[in-house]
Amino acid sequence: MNATIRKIGNSEGIIIPKEVLDRMGLKTGDTLEIRENDGNIELVPEQADLAEQLKAARLGMQKYRVALRELAK
Repeated sequence: MNATIRKIGNSEGIIIPKEVLDRMGLKTGDTLEIRENDGNIELVPEQADLAEQLKAARLGMQKYRVALRELAK
């Protein structure tokens, strides 16, 4: 399967075919890590568990920001 690098605004990117996204269980908004390995580019899905944990931590910090600020004194 081939992909062409295309101009997207001021950046460049590739379009990942829907069939590949479906097989990998990916959807719009998911984050991929870009790795360079022996002259190849690898796109690796971010660990969902870590992403969910970070989201929960951010929500908790936002909810309890006043208490956290007082505890930090």
